[in-house]
Amino acid sequence: MKVGHSLCLAALSLAVLSACNKVPDNKEKAVITEQVQVAAPVAKKIPHEMTIHGDTRIDNYYWMRDDKRKDAAVIAHLNAENAYVESKLAHTQTLQNTLFEELKGRIEKDDDTVPTKKGEYYYFSQTRGDDEYPVYVRSKDSQGGGKQVILNVNELAKNHDYFAVTGLAVSPNGNLLAYGEDTVSRRIYTIKVKDLTTGKMLTESLEGTEGDVVWANDNKTFYYIKKDLQTLLGYQVYRHTLGTPQADDELVYEEKNTSYYTGIYKSKDQQEIYISHGSTSASGVSVIDANDVKAMPKRFIEREAGLEYDIKKLGDWYYIVTNLNAVNFQLMKVHRDKAHDKANWQTLIAGRDNVKLEGIELFNNHLVYEEREMGQTRITIRDLRNQQEQVVAFNDPTYMVFSYGNGELDNPNLRVYYSSMTTPGSSYDINLESGEKTLLKQRKVLGDFNPDNYASERVYVTTRDGVDVPVSLVYRKDKFKKDGSNPLMQYGYGSYGATMDPSFSSSRLSLLDRGFVFAIAHIRGSQMLGRPWYEDGKLLKKQNSFNDFVDVTKSLAAQKYGDKDNIFAMGGSAGGLLMGAVVNQAPELYKGVIAAVPFVDVVTTMLDASLPLTTNEYDEWGNPNDKVYYDYMLSYSPYDQVKKQAYPNMLVTTGLHDSQVQYFEPAKWVAKLREYKTDDNLLLFKTDMEAGHGGASGRFKSLQDTALYYAFMLDLAGIEK
Repeated sequence: MKVGHSLCLAALSLAVLSACNKVPDNKEKAVITEQVQVAAPVAKKIPHEMTIHGDTRIDNYYWMRDDKRKDAAVIAHLNAENAYVESKLAHTQTLQNTLFEELKGRIEKDDDTVPTKKGEYYYFSQTRGDDEYPVYVRSKDSQGGGKQVILNVNELAKNHDYFAVTGLAVSPNGNLLAYGEDTVSRRIYTIKVKDLTTGKMLTESLEGTEGDVVWANDNKTFYYIKKDLQTLLGYQVYRHTLGTPQADDELVYEEKNTSYYTGIYKSKDQQEIYISHGSTSASGVSVIDANDVKAMPKRFIEREAGLEYDIKKLGDWYYIVTNLNAVNFQLMKVHRDKAHDKANWQTLIAGRDNVKLEGIELFNNHLVYEEREMGQTRITIRDLRNQQEQVVAFNDPTYMVFSYGNGELDNPNLRVYYSSMTTPGSSYDINLESGEKTLLKQRKVLGDFNPDNYASERVYVTTRDGVDVPVSLVYRKDKFKKDGSNPLMQYGYGSYGATMDPSFSSSRLSLLDRGFVFAIAHIRGSQMLGRPWYEDGKLLKKQNSFNDFVDVTKSLAAQKYGDKDNIFAMGGSAGGLLMGAVVNQAPELYKGVIAAVPFVDVVTTMLDASLPLTTNEYDEWGNPNDKVYYDYMLSYSPYDQVKKQAYPNMLVTTGLHDSQVQYFEPAKWVAKLREYKTDDNLLLFKTDMEAGHGGASGRFKSLQDTALYYAFMLDLAGIEK
């Protein structure tokens, strides 16, 4: 079993008001903000020259980079920014408190996930009362009878400001549990092992890992990935034997190409262990015999530039999802004895121009495949005995659906998760023979929530170059007038081929119930309309992503979905880059912008191979050591393109220990914005001094930050409560 920990993007904890990192309680905050109006921090300027391709850039705020995160001047500056946030938003504290209680009040305190079967047991998690973290349990009964607690994360998290668990993996005989824990939020995990027969911890403590574990079938050997502690890239696969020191672990694979990520997983029949190799534009697999603890990995086929594939095994056959001769991917099949020559791969589902093959699930007698057409995912079940097919149907105009927890080849049902912008997350079992859907659970939304009060739409916006961009919208029916009077919040991402499918958010109700329209702009750079949609929003076509977002904003205002004077935008990480580019290029469109953990210093970061996610990202953004890419990236880099102009009200967030986008990128950006901007609008920068890229840990703590975001927007929109 593997259980991933959820990450709430850029959710940050209470601000720190002094260099000693003291966190004040609400009473102290009220006194401080009442007595002192904190001035906007003005960062010192220390010119730092960077020259390449005959071009010299001066970075006056380069000094803010401190890889050890202990520099007194840096910490003092971040604390000053946090104090400024507290001061400027002090008048919204009552609203923030109201929102927090509202958000928390919709969440069912006592909640169980739907059990999923793995081996002899059904695994699920439970949350109780005000607990921030789940308790992982198992039972031999699908209804949860006679349950056994296998890991109580609340106990582990005691005395930690931040705590995360990942990669829960039970040994084949069910007796041992391995997992990774992170107490810093740098996504560097220490692997621990628990004996489930005695409840005691073993002596294992494997440092510097990705956190994921795959067991060999002898129940005493497992594989894990070790990280480069500078770049945070997982690049070495080790084999560990229980009871032996980590120093004695055997290196079975080392990734020499720093543009590749490394992963590990196991075949559904438990007979093979796979090492996955994935770059932005190519992927591959190496195979290890799970029954031979001396086996070394063998390439499935040799890696090729531009070739992507993933494999699943059923008996003696491999099923391969690949872009071989298929831009939108195709499904192929090959016997294990002939797998290593692509000429032997047979097409089962051919590639199509307008339909992208997203992935597959295999069962003893059935193939399930997921496709995306016109932005919408659909699931099809094929009977492998007679090749007859049935499509799993849902009624919402736009929705998200995907399979999960299907760990057994002989399971008679397909498990799927379904959600729309008006339908809370729902788990279904779908009978593979009949196609009949059984609702196992729909997440409860406490309070007066009624889905009939809300409506969602899918509209298309024609952009400046004639491309139709899909947009998902949701609003409360009795609050929406479509006369240009509703405030509107537009969200976007648009990078890495990541598609932000429309799904339900109970937190979002706090905006909708106050009259907001919420929109997701499915801009180029995602794969909403297939692989070409991604290719048209990366590298030397990245500007398309920014243009799409801006054109969607203009069109939604023109169509009266939102008040042109009350439009807000939000994006995080690479979506924060989107926000940075948009406020440079079209600042007049937005009343307020939230940029969470934003990737904004594109050129400098991509020239520094020592930073996490640099060399891996060359195929996404380009390598600026090549002048063509340098010039293009420089043309949109948010930090480099800050200019003397009016900017919208802005709230920028980061985490001091962010492992993906280093804290100093937004810190420098905000300092430069303060220097250049010609307006009196708010510019707020909040750093969570304990968290990283995913923000605060715990299911309730992160809601404080959501409340902050919403209060920032509602206050600007003139909505006081």
